[in-house]
Amino acid sequence: MSFEEAGDRNAAEAVRGTVLHAELPVDAVPEDPEEFYDHQLAGLSAYDLDGRLLGTVKGLVHGAAQDLVTVLTPDGREALVPFVKELVPEVDVPGGRLVVADRPGLVSPFPDEA
Repeated sequence: MSFEEAGDRNAAEAVRGTVLHAELPVDAVPEDPEEFYDHQLAGLSAYDLDGRLLGTVKGLVHGAAQDLVTVLTPDGREALVPFVKELVPEVDVPGGRLVVADRPGLVSPFPDEA
């Protein structure tokens, strides 16, 4: 990748740490069906494997190792779920839902905390 404003290595070093933003049309969809834009996930209903409502997707936290889905539970807790296929096996943007392979302590509280 290159930019007119940073034509050589020294110029590129001078803009190190700069955050770039791109504006996308609201209906834009990534080419890869396994990829999603953050705004597509925010607001989806989160369900467990048995179809029980766990909460609403608040957004994503982008981490160094992996992204985390933030689920806001009905009781007001925020749960962070690693956004990996084993824990989030289904994302249905048109259907407005996301499935979490929940277990105690992930989204649902541990039994002694309920």
